[in-house]
Amino acid sequence: MGREAAGPVRRELLGVSVDALIMTEVISRCTDAVEHGRYLSVGMVNAAKVVAMRKDALLRGAVAGCGMVLADGQSVIWAGRLLGLPLPERIAGVDLFLALLGEASRRGYRVYFLGARPDILRRMLAEVGRRYPDLIVAGAHDGYFPVDDEPGIAGQIRQTASDLLFIGMSSPRKELFTAQWGERTGARVVHGVGGSFDILAGLTRRAPLWWQRHGLEWLYRASQEPVRLGSRYLTTNTSFMTMVARQAIARRRHSQVRGDLP
Repeated sequence: MGREAAGPVRRELLGVSVDALIMTEVISRCTDAVEHGRYLSVGMVNAAKVVAMRKDALLRGAVAGCGMVLADGQSVIWAGRLLGLPLPERIAGVDLFLALLGEASRRGYRVYFLGARPDILRRMLAEVGRRYPDLIVAGAHDGYFPVDDEPGIAGQIRQTASDLLFIGMSSPRKELFTAQWGERTGARVVHGVGGSFDILAGLTRRAPLWWQRHGLEWLYRASQEPVRLGSRYLTTNTSFMTMVARQAIARRRHSQVRGDLP
C-alpha cells in the first residue's frame, strides 16, 4: 500500500505531533485544500520552536491546532531517527513557500503576503514578480501593526479573496495570528514563512546546501548575526539536545519494562 493510500502519518515527537510527509505530498495537500475549498493551516517546527513550545502554552496550542505540522529543522529529523520515530525528510519553510508560489503561478491562485518591514516587503514583492511574472498578487501588508489591528487586517485579507496567505512574521506572532485569524481571512492555505521574505528581498542569505544537509543552517545564520543569534542558538540547541536525551532514556526504560530490550 502506497503512502497516499495508507493515509497521513503523524509522529509524536518531543511533545509535538509532526506529519511524516515528503514535499510532493505537502504540496498536494495544499493544492487539494484550495481546489476543494477547505481550510488548511501549516505549522513548522525546528529545535528552537520545540524548546519554546515547552515553555509557551499559547504557542504550543497554536502549533497543535494547525492542520499540518512539518519538520522545518534538520535537528528534528535527526531526533526522530534517534527516537525511533522517523520522518521521511525535512520540509524547509522557505522551500515550501517557493514551491507554493510556483503552483499558484501555474494554477492561477490568488496570493496575499503579510509581514516584514514596508521596505523589505516592497523588495520581496519585486523579486516575486521577477521570478513569477504570472502570479496573481491579491494584496500585501507589512508586519508592523499593533495587535489591536489584527481583526481589521484579517478583514482586509478576506476582501481580497486570496487562496494562499503567507505570513512573514517571527514566532510566536505568526502562529498566534494564524490560530486566531487564519480561517477568518478566507484564505484556503495559511503558511507562516518566518524570515523567508527577508531571504527573497536579499536582506539575509540562506545557508549553502552543504550547511543545510549537515544541520548547520543555524550556525550559518548565527555567523551573519552573531550578537543577536549566537547565544540564542547555543541555549536552544543545548535545551533541545537535553530534551531528546531525556526522551531517548525514557523510551529505553519503557522498552526494558516491556521486555523489548535486554
